[in-house]
Amino acid sequence: MNQTRRTPWDPDVEEIVRRAAAAGVGPLHLRGVEGAREALESIVRPPGPEMASVTDHVIEGPHGPIPVRVYQPEAVSDSPSAPALVWFHGGGMIMGSLASFDRLARDVADATGAVLVNVDYRLAPEHRYPVANDEAYAALCWTHDSADRLGIDPRRIGVGGDSAGGGLAAATALRARDEGGPAIAQQVLLYPGLERRRDRPSMREFGDSPFLTAADIDWMKNLYLGEDPSGDDQYGVPALAASLEDLPAAVIAVGHADPLRDGVEEYGARLREAGSPTALLRYPGVGHGFAMQVASVARARAAVAEVGALVAARFALTS
Repeated sequence: MNQTRRTPWDPDVEEIVRRAAAAGVGPLHLRGVEGAREALESIVRPPGPEMASVTDHVIEGPHGPIPVRVYQPEAVSDSPSAPALVWFHGGGMIMGSLASFDRLARDVADATGAVLVNVDYRLAPEHRYPVANDEAYAALCWTHDSADRLGIDPRRIGVGGDSAGGGLAAATALRARDEGGPAIAQQVLLYPGLERRRDRPSMREFGDSPFLTAADIDWMKNLYLGEDPSGDDQYGVPALAASLEDLPAAVIAVGHADPLRDGVEEYGARLREAGSPTALLRYPGVGHGFAMQVASVARARAAVAEVGALVAARFALTS
């Protein structure tokens, strides 16, 4: 008897998949760097939540000026010492901007009730490792040093990011620990890119995902880190860290049908074993990048709300 393979997607995600297939949308690596960038920047997203203020700043970083955009949600508009998240957008280290991730920044700021500092780090292949990592760390230090001016509590500054940005957030937490840098209240990792592709069950099952393929992962990692993994370190590839002790609490979220799922969950389990309070959330029916689908996917809305509540609760513990 013939059996049809059950789709891993929620119905609203299935509709996105169907439309992409009908439009002939293929893997990122087949589009090239400029094609991938143009595709991401051309997506029209409905406006996100209104903010009390949105202001642009420029940080003097180790590789030149770094633009950042600071979102102050209504919930903390009257607070002189709000919590804050230094946020690194996704895009595989090769694409993404303050414009294309404006909606996600607003959603995260609104859900967490935290001031969000969105960092426009330099991209590969023009700027390879460790440029983005250095700029992520510089943004954390600037936020801490600018706490009074920004109206935030220096004791309640977290780091976070989605996809490649989640990897930058994890690396920044490691570097702050190792270099005695600013204290980090928590790390918020949405389906983070923590390692080069490995042969894991989730990679075998979902490595041909319409949202991220195994070949895409190899392509983007090589563009930022280089093709020879023998030179990788724990900041470029956080999963290589020998120890995850003395790291901040974490909220980690990943979709069931994400090829990165098993590596993400292994990292979360290691954080727990090392003593960091870690909320590890797996969402059915969605894949990689689901937080960018809040406007059209019910599960994404629920996930961002749940992550936001957990982040807000953690900040409240240190108020």
